[in-house]
Amino acid sequence: MENLVSVIQSVKLDDENNTLVLLDQTVLPNETVFLELKEMEDVWDAIYQLKVRGAPAIGIAAAYGVYLGTKKSSAQNYEELFEDFKKVKEYLASSRPTAVNLFWALNRMEDRFKQEEGKTVSEVLAALKEESEAIRAEDEQICEAIGEHALSLLEPGMGILTHCNAGTIATAKYGTALAPIYLGQEKGYQFKVYADETRPLLQGARLTAWELQQAGVDVTLICDNMASIVMKEGKIQAVLVGCDRVAENGDTANKIGTSGVAILAKHYNIPFYVCAPLSTVDLDCKTGEDIHIELRPSEEITSKWYEKTMAPEDVKTYNPCFDVTDHSLITGIITQNGIAYAPFNESLPNMFEK
Repeated sequence: MENLVSVIQSVKLDDENNTLVLLDQTVLPNETVFLELKEMEDVWDAIYQLKVRGAPAIGIAAAYGVYLGTKKSSAQNYEELFEDFKKVKEYLASSRPTAVNLFWALNRMEDRFKQEEGKTVSEVLAALKEESEAIRAEDEQICEAIGEHALSLLEPGMGILTHCNAGTIATAKYGTALAPIYLGQEKGYQFKVYADETRPLLQGARLTAWELQQAGVDVTLICDNMASIVMKEGKIQAVLVGCDRVAENGDTANKIGTSGVAILAKHYNIPFYVCAPLSTVDLDCKTGEDIHIELRPSEEITSKWYEKTMAPEDVKTYNPCFDVTDHSLITGIITQNGIAYAPFNESLPNMFEK
């Protein structure tokens, strides 16, 4: 079976047609649909509705989006173009609050814009395109480096549990938490992966199980509340998860349910690793208490995945999209520059200096 990571690109720029091309992750695994987006409202909606998701992929989409949105400007000079750029940037930044890569990518694009001060409109647009393409290319290299560092912690034949989707479709290529699995697959490690279905959006069931199966990896899908039993039965030797934001002290925001997995891993003495590109590490965010947790619509719990509503009509719901895993539960945070260990407020800043 052809390895999925070698053939699919979830976020692409079609510059000739002024189009952002996205793999629609909301219709997987039943359909493989690529959206062709030209309007900023559609890009905003794709990020908000999780048609594109995964912190790195969101950042790449935002970079391409702010470039394409600025390209629509009728500005005649640098100053006018910058005003239009800022409007597009602020609009896209309002789409989702938790994933720091969204803001990181938009800020990086603004920094590049400012470096081009005094140049013509066409020169600035060329620079923005170049920067957006660099963000995508760098992410591919970063994911491979994270995978190599993570693989150094693993042994052939291990059972690995993962939560949500931190795979190739969430990034430029390879993924973060799934990168060592793909690299191990290439080297004959024969990992046995257990994928939590991951409520409320079933991103483990719909996305992780799908892409690992497509790549020929031995993957078993379990419900979220089965993590304890597979750990107790000795099926799991390591937990690998991605993340949407890492605070300075090592507290980590990821898909809801990650914190519970970390608590279970601690109980069963199983190492719990967070795979995080440095663009996801927010040193200005001191602890997990400072991370804004996104709340999602109640329908994602009560009716979205069912032919008929599976909850009492008008029942109250609480649907946070993320939770925060306390740094004390994390064995190590794997970045492209190496593995950070506690105390994280010392090791994480050092990762940026390498």
